[in-house]
Amino acid sequence: MAATDRPLHVSLVAIPEAAISTLTGIYDVMSVFKVLSGSDIPETPPFKVEIVGQQRGAVALASGLSVNAHHGIDDLERTDIVIVPSVLLAERRWEPGRYPAMTRWLGAMHERGADLCSACSGLFLLAETGLFDGVPSTVHWGYADTFRQAFPRVPINPERALVASGDREQFISSGASMTWHDLVLYLIARHVGATSAQAVARFFALQWHHDGLTPYIVFEGRRDHGDAVVAAAQDWLQGHFSVANPVEEMIKRSGLAERTFKRRFARATGYAPIAYVQPPPVPVGSAI
Repeated sequence: MAATDRPLHVSLVAIPEAAISTLTGIYDVMSVFKVLSGSDIPETPPFKVEIVGQQRGAVALASGLSVNAHHGIDDLERTDIVIVPSVLLAERRWEPGRYPAMTRWLGAMHERGADLCSACSGLFLLAETGLFDGVPSTVHWGYADTFRQAFPRVPINPERALVASGDREQFISSGASMTWHDLVLYLIARHVGATSAQAVARFFALQWHHDGLTPYIVFEGRRDHGDAVVAAAQDWLQGHFSVANPVEEMIKRSGLAERTFKRRFARATGYAPIAYVQPPPVPVGSAI
């Protein structure tokens, strides 16, 4: 173990919106050292993984299945690593301030030295602390627009599988769904060693998402901009994506001057017309 001779305490957060597959998957992988052996595996398990809820006891998760929280937040004064697993949002909405006690506990754990980690959409809960303001992060691409509206101060890169930020990389987030694999392998490599991470990856057949998440993203350009001319161009493009010179055709159909159309289109959608019709799109003003 990297910096301590005791197991690092890992707190897996269980709230009613949590996805059981992510929570239990992380639990199993980080607890596997109890049953693995070999030169790449430390003799003493490097992590003590426990589930933490608002109260101790059964917590019904988003699927209706329950897990048993080993601790309530009032019972746990210190931990080394906090992981918030995926949450499932009804109608893609997050209600701000829904877990004030949990938010305060997360902030207190960070003040006492804990790393804060999110898997997939777990970033919604962590962002409530305000600690991720200005901190580069990633989140499930399907929730990206919802997240930006709820937490505009948190810069997100949903195309990235894993982002570790902060002066000591204490803020760690993983992207869509199964990128919790990247999160746990990163934590194992960081705290136990790269060879141990490789051994665990082999045992579970886990893979790093080295190419990021762009191949999985279904591009849906912004539609809530209120510009009727741009909306008409977007509607036309949906049915005529494969035509030759689609940008020129959109400009012609709009009745606007080329420069005017391109400026309005970029302002409304966040993408230059050519970037919009040639995925993966590149946001206006971003580095290419």
